[in-house]
This record gives sequence, C-alpha cells and structure tokens, in this order.
Amino acid sequence: MSNTDEAPIIVAGHLTIDANDRDGYLRTCETVVRAARDTDGCLDFAISADLVDPTRINVYERWLDQPTLHSFRDQGPDDDQMSTLIAIDVAEYQVQPSGSNTSDRSATRST
Repeated sequence: MSNTDEAPIIVAGHLTIDANDRDGYLRTCETVVRAARDTDGCLDFAISADLVDPTRINVYERWLDQPTLHSFRDQGPDDDQMSTLIAIDVAEYQVQPSGSNTSDRSATRST
C-alpha cells in the first residue's frame, strides 16, 4: 500500500477516570461501541475496565483505514464524557503489511 491513508489503523491506550465514576462512564460508552462496530471499516472496537487498576479504562480499536477512522471520530465523545476523564493516553498506529519490515520478527530463545 503506497498511500498511507489506505493502511489499517490500530488505536490503543487507556483513559484515566475517578474509580467511583468508571462503571457509569462505561455504561455511557455502550452506544459508542455499538455505533463503531456498525460502521463500515471498523474491524474491532472495545472499551473495557482494567482488571487491576480501578481508575483505568482500556481502549482498543482496529480500522480498515485512516479516512474511515476519522469519519467516525468526527462523531466523537460528548462534552459530559470528556469532562469525566482525568487523562487520555491513546494513540493511533499505522499497520504495515506483513513482509514489509526487513527485520526478523520471529522469536528465538538461546540456551
């Protein structure tokens, strides 16, 4: 894929929220998760409570390409959702087709 807009995108990271607000916040995300999963070009979309840290919400998304992701993002979280968050540590990663990296990704174990 020569055009970077056509490469698959992974969005991953986490949100920080007051532990007392986490369950309520996640309930408000159900509509967003359903909408994302119903969007053409959404390959996966998950927002979930962290099993160890009660202030953390994990985010994982996989999109066909950047235009599809950004079209969905234009609908973004509402102001109430944004005001509840303490911090956002989420980034977009462009997926390279397998075989495009010259480094060997196989795991080796020395004895």
